[in-house]
Amino acid sequence: MNVRTPRDPLLPLFPLFPLLVAPLRARPGLLLRLILWSLVEAVPALLAGHLVARAVDHGFAAGHPLRGLGWLALMGLGVFAGAWGTRQAYPLLARVVEPFRDDLVRRVAAGALHQAVAGQPVDASGVSRLTLQVEMVREAYAGVLMVVRGFLLTVGGALLGMVFLAPSVLPLVLPPLLAGLGLFLALLRRMAGAQRDVIVADERVAEAAGAACAAARDITACGAEDGVRARLAERIDAQAAAARRLAVLMPARVLCLAVAGWLPLLLLLVAAPGLRSGGLTTGAVLGAATYVTGGLQPAVRSLIQGLGGSGLRLAVALRRILEAHPLPAPPPAPSTRPRVSASARPAHDVVLTAVTFAYGAHAAPVLRDLDLTVPEGAHLAVVGPSGIGKSTLAGLISGTLRPDRGRILVAGRPPAALSPADRSAVRVLVPQEAYVFSGGLMENLCLLRPDAGEDEVTAAVAAVGATPLVTRLGGLGAQVDPTALSSGERQQIALARAYLSPAPLVVLDEATCHLDPAAEARAEEAFARRPGSLVVIAHRISSALRARHVLVLDGDRAVGGAHHEVLRRSPLYRDLVGHWSDEAPPEALPEAPPDGAAGDDPGAPAARGGTVRATLPRSRS
Repeated sequence: MNVRTPRDPLLPLFPLFPLLVAPLRARPGLLLRLILWSLVEAVPALLAGHLVARAVDHGFAAGHPLRGLGWLALMGLGVFAGAWGTRQAYPLLARVVEPFRDDLVRRVAAGALHQAVAGQPVDASGVSRLTLQVEMVREAYAGVLMVVRGFLLTVGGALLGMVFLAPSVLPLVLPPLLAGLGLFLALLRRMAGAQRDVIVADERVAEAAGAACAAARDITACGAEDGVRARLAERIDAQAAAARRLAVLMPARVLCLAVAGWLPLLLLLVAAPGLRSGGLTTGAVLGAATYVTGGLQPAVRSLIQGLGGSGLRLAVALRRILEAHPLPAPPPAPSTRPRVSASARPAHDVVLTAVTFAYGAHAAPVLRDLDLTVPEGAHLAVVGPSGIGKSTLAGLISGTLRPDRGRILVAGRPPAALSPADRSAVRVLVPQEAYVFSGGLMENLCLLRPDAGEDEVTAAVAAVGATPLVTRLGGLGAQVDPTALSSGERQQIALARAYLSPAPLVVLDEATCHLDPAAEARAEEAFARRPGSLVVIAHRISSALRARHVLVLDGDRAVGGAHHEVLRRSPLYRDLVGHWSDEAPPEALPEAPPDGAAGDDPGAPAARGGTVRATLPRSRS
């Protein structure tokens, strides 16, 4: 993988700011509670200097030590109140951070799955993003929220306290504070570049290690261990060098802290005699020093350490995740064109033209030059020996596979080129191993149609014969554990989900193989009555006998048409339905297929050349 590093090493937080504040904006009630508890947390920063000034001026300096201790005791109560506010704020921040982490996990996982389904090269560094980088973002995001919130509250409280206690000390405090923060922001430019280099180097190590593990047998067989070890060591050395460059920059934060945190205290101590002669009391000077040492200085230290550590990791790791899995494009504006009536819309035909597909560049084609038309409303059963290409044909029609040559159109559009949402609106595929996820049964059934009502779901469950299963599980509101379900039960849930889908094309790829014949018949008859088209990859000949049209993939030919036509033209189909005699009756003997009905084999790996045409007549039902 070639990693492109931008010329500008700074990865600004500004483009990421909307993403970082989105979890807070999405929960206004939570944000309000967080602000209120944060104000409680800011009590010590606001009152500490005033209480110290009163303890000195009206207590110890005035000869009333007990009164002075009383004022200091109030300061202790303020510290307790601030600690309680912090205690209440932490769980609220967790409720912001964890959903943010979950969103990142979903983004990375969805991007990797989309990559795999689209046939793109698998990015091994996705493992690093899903584990190290997502966890790094979660921890860094929580740290940055706490640090920035604490800095704003503490510094704001301390400066406000100075305004009311001794405004004359602000010119001594504000300039070095701003200068130190400005210097730190300037250093962030180089530190961000160094942090990015560490992240990229880690991805390259993960990629190299993953490739070496995957090819371990070939590496050993070819005696290439030394070369692979050297390349891997080079990646590891680069990672270590990047980490050292980052470590060299980190001590520069001490200079920023000295300017922003310690210099105001030094200036205050130097100017103390002049402040005293100007009318400022000793208590006020000590109170101002308390604001600096107990408020500004710890807040600046936390900010510099937090943004210099967690902030950099957050910006760089989050930017890397977004580079690999960018934010989805905004949905297009609603069209103002008039809606097309159902009678005027294009038919949802399935059309394959000269389709060839092979599993690998040097593998023999599983399907070769296949022409097939499945008109809207058709009920097609695809039969043939195991391994002949039936499931491959289902994957091509559904868009999970892309043809090497030829064209596939479903409702006038290539299914593999559609977005996942558009593809789900056109067709639904139920594979042999049905997918059921942990969660509510209603969520599983409504996965492809979230707006379905309970009555519609109940009707779909009854149509495919899954009512006894739903009753046994405890009704539609039950929770589902996929590991506790049998293969047939998972298929029934997937069939009900597909039946409920609004897609006009249903592809059942041996989706009833774990059901008994009676349950299979009920499910297939339900889909046959359902509006739209049905393609069944049959594992029992009874599925073909129920279909209106049959496509037989044979070792040297493919035949399509109505049951009686295919029975007459295909010896293989006659064998499958029980005509085992080589002496077929005259009415069943195969004839030369008419032009456009059948041809040479598209299905067997041994097929050579030829064009298959298996165009089915449009259904009249």
